Amino acid sequence: MRILIATDAWHPQINGVVRTLTMTAAAARPFGVDIRFLTPESFRTVALPGYPGIRVALPEPTRIAALIAEANPDSIHIATEGPIGLLVRRYCRKHARPFTTSFHTRFPDYISARAPIPEAWIWAALRWFHSASRAVMAATPALADELRHRGFRNVVLWPRGVDIGLFHPRETDLRLPRPIFLSVGRIAVEKNLDAFLSLDLPGTKVVVGDGPARAALERTYPDAVFLGAQAGEQLAATYAAADVFVFPSRTDTFGLVLLEALASGVPVAAFPAAGPRDVIGDTPVGVLDEDLRSASLAALKIAPEACLEFAASRTWEKSARAFVTNIVEACAAETRAASSHIANPRFVA
Repeated sequence: MRILIATDAWHPQINGVVRTLTMTAAAARPFGVDIRFLTPESFRTVALPGYPGIRVALPEPTRIAALIAEANPDSIHIATEGPIGLLVRRYCRKHARPFTTSFHTRFPDYISARAPIPEAWIWAALRWFHSASRAVMAATPALADELRHRGFRNVVLWPRGVDIGLFHPRETDLRLPRPIFLSVGRIAVEKNLDAFLSLDLPGTKVVVGDGPARAALERTYPDAVFLGAQAGEQLAATYAAADVFVFPSRTDTFGLVLLEALASGVPVAAFPAAGPRDVIGDTPVGVLDEDLRSASLAALKIAPEACLEFAASRTWEKSARAFVTNIVEACAAETRAASSHIANPRFVA
């Protein structure tokens, strides 16, 4: 089976969407699924206003059509609602090709934090974008329920995984006063890092990542340590050096960083927002509390063994199988609908 994933988020971006897509493709390969990508690499790009490190593709419809024909996929999945996603959606509608989509980013929360645009308008646009999808994939039950409540149809689950071969406990010393409270992710207003960095905590607060809010936060919180963007073994070593992973975001749909921290034997402290609630729930691997300082201090008492056991069952193979199953079932439903349409004389011209 050959699946083409259209995505506006791609390397060199470091985020959960890119990591999810690349890990899914790698994990699906051993069971005979060839996942290919239609990405900004094929087009001219421009810097996103306010995010100079993120470039947006300027795709052309004829180029989109040519790339899809070249890939010759059995199924098309649209991962993002950007320019590439919009043109691939347009292509599929024009050529009566079924497609699936996934919901990765809470754009209503992100955009309203920067511009005076009503969230209802943004939700309406997203609802339109996903309306023709044969399966809208959501990372957690809470997000799936919310999308259904907001009028999205054909919502299914696509859980995430973690690479326990990369993220695991190891001897690492950052040579900083302990305990070390770590946060990893894009440094932007929607990540709510002020809520973490303003806490009165012992030891050291460490931030890994980059983004438009970094310079201002470094000036405001000179006692915090900003290590910049990291990936691979360097990032895994930093996780392993931490005592608690603090996740201050209230808007993330999932948060792969939660699983990466837990796989490193590091407990989580977070607000009881939808993403952390769905990932952690009431399991003894983290503390969810509106008092983030209390949660951070309480998480110090959690045994690393519980975190490791929790993460071990969240594999990318399971995630990839769920993704492919969703597509196969969506295709089967489409075939049944087409057969019913042909067989029912009311629909015969």
